[in-house]
Amino acid sequence: MARSSNSLSSPTYPPFTWVHFFASKGVVEEKSPLSVPEGSDPNLNSCTQKCLQEDSCNAKGSLLQEYPQENSRLEGYPEENLFEKDVVFTTREFFGDKSEFSRKKRLSSLVVEGKVLSKVRKRPARIVIPEAYEVLGFDEVERDLGEKEFQVQGRSFSLVSKKGGRKVMEDGYSVITDISGDSRQAFFGVFDGHGGRAAVDHVTNKLGNNILRAIEKIGKEEDKLEQAIKAGYLTTDEEFLSQGQSSGACVATVLLKDAELHVANAGDCRVVLSRSGTAIALTSDHRVVREDERLRIESKGGYVHCRNGIWRVQGSLAVSRAMGDVHLKEWVISEPETNKLPLTSDCEFLIVASDGLWDKVTNQEAVDVVLRHKNSIESCKMLAEISSSRGNKDDITVMVVDLQNFR
Repeated sequence: MARSSNSLSSPTYPPFTWVHFFASKGVVEEKSPLSVPEGSDPNLNSCTQKCLQEDSCNAKGSLLQEYPQENSRLEGYPEENLFEKDVVFTTREFFGDKSEFSRKKRLSSLVVEGKVLSKVRKRPARIVIPEAYEVLGFDEVERDLGEKEFQVQGRSFSLVSKKGGRKVMEDGYSVITDISGDSRQAFFGVFDGHGGRAAVDHVTNKLGNNILRAIEKIGKEEDKLEQAIKAGYLTTDEEFLSQGQSSGACVATVLLKDAELHVANAGDCRVVLSRSGTAIALTSDHRVVREDERLRIESKGGYVHCRNGIWRVQGSLAVSRAMGDVHLKEWVISEPETNKLPLTSDCEFLIVASDGLWDKVTNQEAVDVVLRHKNSIESCKMLAEISSSRGNKDDITVMVVDLQNFR
């Protein structure tokens, strides 16, 4: 969409000639001289006269601002058009009771007053646009962004989620307890979206249940439980891709069943175990710097490229596995890597978190903080604060799972 701030030449026009700059095309159209209706203000253009006659103005002089596309872990992602609807820009500011523009009016052209066109500026001194978001088409901005920080204290887990610098919070989580009426069976997941909330919302609502359904199908064949978890991931991804959405989500999940710990991940959300105070990473981040992931991508005809010090798939996405990302699905797969280990008496707690934590806090440092605060909600809050204080601008979600009730 052409902006009114574009550099424009200043040709000489006859008096009272009006020039319309169509914002959608940047086309300059010269109109024939207009006569001034009797009793009208000769300093107002014809569009303004009509608005005043109809007494239908209610727009207030808010300034046009820029809304840059936020970059998360991706670059070159399809951008959303923030100006989907026609908007009128005018260099004239209106005052008094009749300066109200009707929100129902959708004016599509940029109208520049031309009484003394020799003085038309290259950049208007003031740009006035309708204030209502519905006119601007800011659907994403009007969504409920939620609190900047919220916390959840469950029976066996604590969680804190803190919004970063983006317009929309893109993290999510899921907890399912007392599976099949057994208090020692539970599912936990932390999800980190990119390119919008569509993928993370779908994963939050569907992944846990899809995994449990897949487990039901295998019956008592425990040796196939890892396959069932993978099937749940793939089913969730296929469901989302069928919706035609373009966003994606990184995923890390934990299934506690029969005194065993089953961990899975696709992307750079991470699960860390504290065993007698020692941090043990149970997942490996799926990033392009991993040689095995790079070779897998290149073997399928893809390429990896370093931009601003970060290796990216097709020069775009910084993770090599994720849910969604339909435009990169040939290389960015949703099949998780899984891990299984028995729950023993020295298994104290798990930390499941998005990369907003792990990019600034080490595994052992995170475990030490939780040990000092005794698995409480305060430990999650402290970890989020440490990451933010070190310059993190990403969303942060931290979940601590107390394992003593699942052995």
